[in-house]
Amino acid sequence: MDTLRIRTPEGVQFSLPLAGPFIRLMAWLVDFLVLFAFTIVVTLVAEAIGLISKELAGTVNLISLFVFPTAYGFLLEWYGRGSTIGKRVFRLRVVDAQGLKLTFGQVVLRNLLRAVDFLPAFYFVGGITSVLSRRCQRLGDIAAGTVVIRQPRATQPDLRQLLAGKFNSLRTQPHLMARLRQRLGPAEAALALQALLRRDELEPAARIELYRALAAHFRTVVEFPPDVVEGLSDEQYIRNVVDVLYRTNAEPIRAQAGL
Repeated sequence: MDTLRIRTPEGVQFSLPLAGPFIRLMAWLVDFLVLFAFTIVVTLVAEAIGLISKELAGTVNLISLFVFPTAYGFLLEWYGRGSTIGKRVFRLRVVDAQGLKLTFGQVVLRNLLRAVDFLPAFYFVGGITSVLSRRCQRLGDIAAGTVVIRQPRATQPDLRQLLAGKFNSLRTQPHLMARLRQRLGPAEAALALQALLRRDELEPAARIELYRALAAHFRTVVEFPPDVVEGLSDEQYIRNVVDVLYRTNAEPIRAQAGL
């Protein structure tokens, strides 16, 4: 299985390409080189510190060998939206197995279990598990309910035509727009886009319910001022969100408003 297929209760299905064992290995090698370079630098610093205090030098070496490798994966995956440096190089990202954004607990669990996946050396257990897994998951992924997806370069959809030149009131709040982009995961963005692109394929009742559920979710992610969202239907709210997420170089607000 090379794709993660997700089907919503409203009958909308979308897929995300899964990262295979080989490309995950390449990403890990990049992360390993980053950690190795850091360890060399810290070792040199520790040698200099050892001239003053051997105890302090030992503490610095301990941090570089044991604490930093674990913190590296945890911090970058949490603050980097599921991507370490190696994953960014190969356009990979960790996501929830249901396509949702990662939770704090998932990031902690999958990184704590790296020690088990690494046994007996060089991710042997994790590599074998990912080869045998239907979703290319290592033990840490299985325990945390996560998968690693590929993010291939793709041309943006014709949002100018999709959005029909409608004024987007959300763009009057640039700081809230940035927060929305930061908090929404790739799967959530893809689902919103697919809901618009496949609008005519849905039964009217299913479409209304899907838009209602999506709009309700997005409103809880970032709360815009009442005067900004007043009078927006659920469908228009989703259109505005998609516009914010995908059309980053949108035309000025005055032009959109026809002023």
